[in-house]
Amino acid sequence: MAYNIDLHCHSWFSGDGVSAPEALIESARKKGLHGFAMTDHNTCDACRYLLDKGLVREDGLPVDDFVIIPGVEVTTAEGHLLCLGVILPYLKGVPAAEVTKLVHDMGGLVIPPHPYDLFRAGIRESVLDTLELDALEVFNAATTLRRYNKKAFAYAQKRNLPMTAASDAHHESAIGTAYTILDAPEFSVKGLLDQIKRGTQLNQRYLSPAAAFKKTWSNWRRLGRPRKHAPEEPDSP
Repeated sequence: MAYNIDLHCHSWFSGDGVSAPEALIESARKKGLHGFAMTDHNTCDACRYLLDKGLVREDGLPVDDFVIIPGVEVTTAEGHLLCLGVILPYLKGVPAAEVTKLVHDMGGLVIPPHPYDLFRAGIRESVLDTLELDALEVFNAATTLRRYNKKAFAYAQKRNLPMTAASDAHHESAIGTAYTILDAPEFSVKGLLDQIKRGTQLNQRYLSPAAAFKKTWSNWRRLGRPRKHAPEEPDSP
């Protein structure tokens, strides 16, 4: 069965995200998504929060027919790197090659987002050439200039890399603007990640001007302090 999965999304646990994880889930369901990847900037607090709330299962199986892939968008020493299928410690500033090795050792995938976007910390081609990549984000709905997506597409073709599309949503209204279609035999985190490596289809649509403005406004908020998740204490006997 084909599943519609947005592989690049941010909640209010990112410094520049504005929506609760629950709001992202509700919006994604309404738009026909079967799941999304939770990829906040340099934190997996949203993933831990969702586990605590019972909205994500540790075994990666769906909750109420919806799958959330745990992940993070790490700001490596060379630029942003989506790390999927893992919950990582704080790795901001660590070289991309080291982050890639750690993620692979943990069984996850690494996918550089918006690699040619000069304004959004994309990892440059000279570094991409040295990395063991699992796929490349070739369509980012929030890209600064559309030609950056075209360059990413050409690079993925050159290296014969699987391709992904995503909204890069920082607000619930933007989730599912673009997404990746995965014809996976198993509807689970593992099944979806395995299918990325086998092949994908892309749903490509850009953010509306209003949604793009919301994202730009949110980016200015990045200097603010992001929310932190404190694990819930068990009830006293």
